[in-house]
Amino acid sequence: MRIPFVAGNWKMHGSKAMIQDHLGQFTQQASALNNVKIAVCPPSLYISDVQSKLAGSLIAVGVQNVCEQAGYGAFTGEVSVDMLADFSIPYAIVGHSERRAIYGETDAQVADKVAALLASNITPILCVGETLDEREADQTEQVVAIQLNAVIKKVGAAAFANIVIAYEPVWAIGTGKTATPDQAQAVHAFIRNLLAQHDQKIAESVIIQYGGSVKPDNAATLFAQPDIDGGLIGGASLDPIDFLAICKAAAQSCLK
Repeated sequence: MRIPFVAGNWKMHGSKAMIQDHLGQFTQQASALNNVKIAVCPPSLYISDVQSKLAGSLIAVGVQNVCEQAGYGAFTGEVSVDMLADFSIPYAIVGHSERRAIYGETDAQVADKVAALLASNITPILCVGETLDEREADQTEQVVAIQLNAVIKKVGAAAFANIVIAYEPVWAIGTGKTATPDQAQAVHAFIRNLLAQHDQKIAESVIIQYGGSVKPDNAATLFAQPDIDGGLIGGASLDPIDFLAICKAAAQSCLK
């Protein structure tokens, strides 16, 4: 049985005061949940503060991006996998639609980031998904396949034993729109079937999160779908009550 995984992507939000208040409300209750893995991904500047606040809990800390260049060097503004390892960071989001759209990250660059993370034993949370224009043109599967195949070509299908996939329809991120459970399930099933063409066992075990305006009132229905294994949560992760409710819904989904 796959254990659901919920990760909160704070994006460019956060402050020392927020960390104290938000995580103070959230940590104790969330740590008592069974059958769900939880991570919080704050801006890198606050990693140490969040780690200190979560010390002794089962909640992990991740980052929102990483440089594909390993080691250290003249890459102003970047953070390497070696730096993440120095802080014992277990997860890193890569290929988020905002990184692809705003900063021009390519499928090949995302694949390089995945490879660098795996080489340092850090789990990538690999984001894939289509824009509204691509969905309306019936190109969802084609787009997602291209994004996934770039990573498979780079690291091989077996590497997905150590990769989390997050399907995020770009048109549903921060818009208040959400893919229906059936729409989301269809793409999750497609992803699992694509991996199964390479390795059935890996396909059955890989965690595939849903990301796209997940809220307490739709989380349970989404997570009840057979191929949805938790969520990559944006805006709702900034509210400790909402985020806790989503984590509870993921924990309950183990009963499906």
